[in-house]
Amino acid sequence: MSEKVISDYNGYDYKKEFWENADRQYEDQADRMAIRKLLPKRMEKFADIGGGYGRLANEYLKRAHKIYLFDYSKTELEQAKEIYGDKIETKAGDIYDLPFKDGELDGLMMVRVTHHLKDMKKAVAELYRVLKPGGVAVIEVANKRTLPKMARFVTGRSKVNPFDKKVANYKEISKDGFYNYHPKYVEEIFEKTGFRCERVLSVSNFRSKALKKMIGTNRLVKMEDSAQKALAPIRFAPSIYYKLRKPEN
Repeated sequence: MSEKVISDYNGYDYKKEFWENADRQYEDQADRMAIRKLLPKRMEKFADIGGGYGRLANEYLKRAHKIYLFDYSKTELEQAKEIYGDKIETKAGDIYDLPFKDGELDGLMMVRVTHHLKDMKKAVAELYRVLKPGGVAVIEVANKRTLPKMARFVTGRSKVNPFDKKVANYKEISKDGFYNYHPKYVEEIFEKTGFRCERVLSVSNFRSKALKKMIGTNRLVKMEDSAQKALAPIRFAPSIYYKLRKPEN
């Protein structure tokens, strides 16, 4: 186990505890909506990096000939095999040392993983390495520059400055660290690594218990659809999605 791996979901029923037993239908639909907009329709080899039990597998099963589900947690991967069987191949390992050859994949995605990453630069470099020239990576980033975080900082309720590019580590959320990133910080990493950014989406724009109660999940999902593109330039949603391409030359 790498010293940089900070989240171990072995023995934890992420599927049941985090998704099924909680009111996260809106967040789930918002993720799926973004993935449908960004993933290529046809790929030969594809990997869901940090894909857990395959929550989002139905969004890419028909898009690739060969599908890998990668995660550190063997518990999650065992659940994925129970659900999808031979439709996917599971791989366990360390995100900082991915079990793929250089340029092996036509496409990959990484959703709800960056908040666990202590070393974003190293992780992004690995994603770049395993993609073939011309390949596409869809990466979701946990954003530190959200409206609620801005409000808490301005009113003195939080010491974390959402306006600077310093990585935010919310240890009160997780003893191992819970990381949020300024959009400019990660975009600079993508550029320096070699990625070309093709599209950005603002996702889970209305993530709020109060809004869910007042407006309802179905209406929020409808609002989310148009908001993902419209609010992308502002980049203040909890999740920022990037469609990145590894240049062919």
